[in-house]
Amino acid sequence: MVRYVKKVDKGPVEVKFEGVSKWICMCGLSNNQPFCDGSHKKTLGEEEGKVYRYNADGTRTEIQL
Repeated sequence: MVRYVKKVDKGPVEVKFEGVSKWICMCGLSNNQPFCDGSHKKTLGEEEGKVYRYNADGTRTEIQL
């Protein structure tokens, strides 16, 4: 069974712990969850109102709903 989850955030969120910044992934694409690894840069160029699936090789495919 495939489960699709719609993520609208395209960048990380900063969390400070004892004065040290950590960046938490909000796009869902990081290979270092829950931390950001820069994978959100793949979302550049997404068109508003369209839904995409990100493949294991990092490419994206538009999903027709």
